[in-house]
Amino acid sequence: MRFHRLSKSDTRRLCERAAPLGVGGRAGEAAVLEDEGTRLYWLDGLVLAEAGDSLIPVLDERANAKLLESLPSLIVDMGAVAKIAGGADVMGPGVVDIRGVFSAGGLVVARDERNGRALAICRALVDSSMLQPRSRGRVAENIHHLGDRIWRLSERLRELV
Repeated sequence: MRFHRLSKSDTRRLCERAAPLGVGGRAGEAAVLEDEGTRLYWLDGLVLAEAGDSLIPVLDERANAKLLESLPSLIVDMGAVAKIAGGADVMGPGVVDIRGVFSAGGLVVARDERNGRALAICRALVDSSMLQPRSRGRVAENIHHLGDRIWRLSERLRELV
């Protein structure tokens, strides 16, 4: 496990990479935690994870509440919660509501219908305009969920900063 603070130029590049998430402007401080191929960033209080070539927000309501709220959401029924929180993809029959507009390939947050809590960060497989609640098939690919490696490392990162 490696942890270090980023230089000003690296912080500037990180801000540019995070711009599609609505994280813009100038950041004061940034740090990175790397462990066995997983890389997490702390950027002025936000916790972001590397997912392929892009950055995704970590499911940390304390640090990323505003960022998670700004993303479109798939509201799922309580029967689907355990499966999605365990890493399963979001299936159409479990979706009870769609909040926001998204296109295929965009990030969406899977939330439970009772409390509205974020369960997973997913990549949409269909456009929101084509999706109807309780439709058939896979609608979003689960890329980060509660209790996974990214989530556990974010707890460690928060301790280090």
